[in-house]
Amino acid sequence: MRRILIVDSDKDSRALIARYARLEGYEATEASDPETGVSLCRQNPFDLMVLEVSSPEGDGFSALQTVRTFSQIPVLVLSPLCSEADRIRGLELGADDYMSKPFSPKELMLRVAAILKRRPLAEEILPQTLRSGGITVDLTARRVFVDGARITLTPKEFDLLALLISHPDVAFSRKQLLDMIWGGELPGDTRTLDTHIKQIRHAIAPYSERIITLRGVGYRFE
Repeated sequence: MRRILIVDSDKDSRALIARYARLEGYEATEASDPETGVSLCRQNPFDLMVLEVSSPEGDGFSALQTVRTFSQIPVLVLSPLCSEADRIRGLELGADDYMSKPFSPKELMLRVAAILKRRPLAEEILPQTLRSGGITVDLTARRVFVDGARITLTPKEFDLLALLISHPDVAFSRKQLLDMIWGGELPGDTRTLDTHIKQIRHAIAPYSERIITLRGVGYRFE
């Protein structure tokens, strides 16, 4: 089931979109302000975000800009401002589509479906890149750069860094990381994970401190 995040300070508008989304077979999650929306987007693998950018609870355009630093999730922007300048601003910041309020919920769902239909093709063609500070992870070519200089990682080290950096501020247990990277083939008390983390930290210096050790739990990327 496709998952949609709806970020809108207007409770009635948010509920209307969520209701139509569920009628179309989507799983809908609601957020009442841009900051919460960004946080939810960091922590969950949504398929699309509907973002109202003129929220009195925060700057939706800034939220969109922040989301684009860590995710290429499709974003449909909503705004009562219908000037050409605002539409261009939203699209330049990485929005996939733009609708003015008031809107037709049926048309909105048609646009959501169109975005989701064309997005997989775009993802097949375009390079997929993760960026965080001075670290760049090229998922397509499986290359990592630190402050513009390419570094060398083993395949497992690459997979581990890519997983952590794609889920910033998410605490992963040792078991989760072992299951995801090694397919559950290694026992929970192995030091292999710790060794790989040590090697990654050394390779991504001066950003090694961004991989946080959670004693008794696992690791988190800040």
